[in-house]
Amino acid sequence: MPDYFSDISVNTILFDLDGTLTDPKPGITRCIRYALSELGHTPPEADELDWCIGPPIKESFSQLLKTSDDTILGQAISLYRSRFSTIGLFENSLYPQIRETLKAIRFAGYKTFVATSKPDIYATRIIEYFGLSPLFDGIYGSQLDGKLSVKADLIHYILVTENLLPATTIMVGDRKHDMIGAKHHHITTIGVTYGYGTEQELKTHGADFIAHSPDEIATLICAKF
Repeated sequence: MPDYFSDISVNTILFDLDGTLTDPKPGITRCIRYALSELGHTPPEADELDWCIGPPIKESFSQLLKTSDDTILGQAISLYRSRFSTIGLFENSLYPQIRETLKAIRFAGYKTFVATSKPDIYATRIIEYFGLSPLFDGIYGSQLDGKLSVKADLIHYILVTENLLPATTIMVGDRKHDMIGAKHHHITTIGVTYGYGTEQELKTHGADFIAHSPDEIATLICAKF
């Protein structure tokens, strides 16, 4: 592995949520299928919706419904959230070793933040539900109106709000959106393959390193710093 970090002192790790910390597939896919059904469409099977895990939900519905009409997309998102806010966000599970991974990284002295395109009100509830709040310095997500749903915008907001330097920050995520958003700010990236993005997708869009399991994240970070 190249000695990529030798001249910088990384002190902060940003973690994506869906596909990186938790596996949200049951909740997300069921809520998407519910919304599509309510709108009169025959929804795809759950396994055909893996690509919807990670991107902003409006982007996913736009592709699923083949429309950019804000009224239709607003209806779909409203239906999705009506189920997600009460049931779907708990149809979720922690990836094995995540808790131990976060503890190891925190013990080594790094600051940690959640950086997710999911609305922050949901992200906060999910992190609290799994008892992970003490392992993060902050939880950042989008707003319900779509603000900060683009990963580059969210990361910029976190950098400014927390007074972080790109050179001392690492982004960990499972989809191209995480890589693209981080690289927009010249942030080093770790792509994880146990989520919903392939190694090829991650490398194509700028992953500097690849971790195949949560414990590899901690090993990589702690060994380098």
